[in-house]
Amino acid sequence: MEVLVDNRPSIALFEPDIPQNAGAIMRLCACLDLKLHIIEPCGFLLDDRKLRRAGMDYRADAELMRHVDWAAFVEACEGRRLVLASAHASEPLQHFAFEAQDIIILGRESAGAPDYVHEASHHRVRLPLASGRRSINVAQAASIFGFEACRQLNLFDSLGG
Repeated sequence: MEVLVDNRPSIALFEPDIPQNAGAIMRLCACLDLKLHIIEPCGFLLDDRKLRRAGMDYRADAELMRHVDWAAFVEACEGRRLVLASAHASEPLQHFAFEAQDIIILGRESAGAPDYVHEASHHRVRLPLASGRRSINVAQAASIFGFEACRQLNLFDSLGG
């Protein structure tokens, strides 16, 4: 298996459940020029009509990598830091320093990420939320994490906009 080499962060969806969220994140990745990893199995067909609708015409511009399972993803991403976005993490996003090759992992909408994903991740980072609030939508979280990684790494100038 070929190991991925890239100097930009990327986003990974662990067994996503909702095609509309995956489509919105695909669009985000296309617009920020970030690679998107889909770790299967998905809770929908990857060519699902709702995924195409949410991703709109950005599917052609999104660099999408499919992984048949967690083990295949870990093997393909060897040497890169795995950063898990988790409501259960102790490190808040505003104190975390991204590196160019980080892969930001987002768990399933219905169940988050299982223990083995937490254990394999090099860092677990949370969004600061108002007291008593559990989490935000996974597509919103991907946007915030993706934007912050790009901001910290000064990647917006390369986007041309």
